[in-house]
Amino acid sequence: MRLFAAVLPPEAAIAELATAVAPLHDLPGADRLTWTARANWHFTLAFFGEVDPDTLPELYTRLGRAAHRNGDFQLRFQGAGTFGGRALWAGASGGLPPMRRLADSASAAARRAGIDMTEHRAYTPHLTLARDRTGAADLPRYAAALADFEGHPWRAAQLSLVRSNLPEPGVPGAQPRYETLAAWPLGE
Repeated sequence: MRLFAAVLPPEAAIAELATAVAPLHDLPGADRLTWTARANWHFTLAFFGEVDPDTLPELYTRLGRAAHRNGDFQLRFQGAGTFGGRALWAGASGGLPPMRRLADSASAAARRAGIDMTEHRAYTPHLTLARDRTGAADLPRYAAALADFEGHPWRAAQLSLVRSNLPEPGVPGAQPRYETLAAWPLGE
């Protein structure tokens, strides 16, 4: 199973971000981008990759402990950026230090459960909005259009374990389907 740990924003925050992102779809070249489906919007904390189902009980236990040791925190969507001209993302502000600690705890939980985390990268809080598979889009223009966006604050109150079900190969525009396998309240 292809798994990751995430913070899932509440629907009100998602709706607010969707309203800010909607005008980007009218920018030149927007039709060549692969836009992330709104239902898939999340903040990845730690990507685990392919995980043997036999590892799940230990991973559940470890992630539950990680959630218990980390309290809830306030976040808001703010600004945007790009990764290497290939991905457009919405940023976050507010409780970034506790969010980074939660990301580190989720990675440590996976390591202790026996998941190889050697390719773990430094954590950058972001929510992927679109990808440019061609490298031809002017993603900085899209990021600039969201630079002044600042959403209302909300509480990140749980750690979620999410399964990524990859789309059928060769289906144009197909996207992964995400399903939450488990969630733990933070700090409880």
